[in-house]
Amino acid sequence: MDLRQLSISRRSTTIAAVLVGLVSLAIGAHAALNKRSLDVAKAAVAVPNGEAAKQPSRLALVIGNGHYPDANAPLAQPINDARAMTAALRREGFDVDVVEDASRDDMNRAVGRLKTKINSQSVVMLFFGGYGIQAGRESYMIPVDAAIWKESDVRREGVSIEAVLNTIKEQGARAKIAVIDASRRNPYERRFRTFSHGLAPITAPDNALILSSATPGKVADDSGGQNSLLVTELLNNIGSKAAGAEAVFSKTRIAVSRASDGEQVPSVSSSLLEDLHLAADVAAEKTGG
Repeated sequence: MDLRQLSISRRSTTIAAVLVGLVSLAIGAHAALNKRSLDVAKAAVAVPNGEAAKQPSRLALVIGNGHYPDANAPLAQPINDARAMTAALRREGFDVDVVEDASRDDMNRAVGRLKTKINSQSVVMLFFGGYGIQAGRESYMIPVDAAIWKESDVRREGVSIEAVLNTIKEQGARAKIAVIDASRRNPYERRFRTFSHGLAPITAPDNALILSSATPGKVADDSGGQNSLLVTELLNNIGSKAAGAEAVFSKTRIAVSRASDGEQVPSVSSSLLEDLHLAADVAAEKTGG
């Protein structure tokens, strides 16, 4: 064999080796792609109908209204309360949308944003601080831009608490929570011929828990503190790992009654069907998170 034949033989061997390597790489890539496709298919079978995206979620809409043009002076506590509740709920793992001095459009838009986040595993809280009025046996949160001169104006200008809770229910939320600190003596009552003080009983949808600042039909004057008495006592209990949400609300009710010498007795309404906790780590244990 001469040198030319030897060179050709070596070149052929090198080309063959390169081809073998390329084929091996192609086979390996194909196998990896098939394995990934199989894993995705298994995941889709294990969690059908898009349920993979429906992980447990904790959502809150917090509204604090303090600057009402018809009031003699601004309400300081609802804004402070909204900020304090926002901080506390975020510590406990809630995704919080907070709105201050909200108009009716602001409130409706906030409810709309909340709707887009709710899924079947959601625990959803509504907090409202400001003025509330009952009309037609229904309780309404009053926006700062409300023009109210008669009872029919309340239904047109206000935002129904029951309607918001029903919207949360219709979106399929697992549990509903409401804290309504709005049983104040409001500036509109002198304009009505007949007027019902405080809020009407708030009807709880299924698997819901509601805390309002006073007994239905009663009003509660603001205390001299930075926060309302209801929010002050609720913040003392909200992160409790030893008590469920219903027990936290009941403890808050008792604490407010004692602190006010019985002048203010909050109302707790529950239709809960599960042991719901507000503390983030306990809630995660309950859901397997």
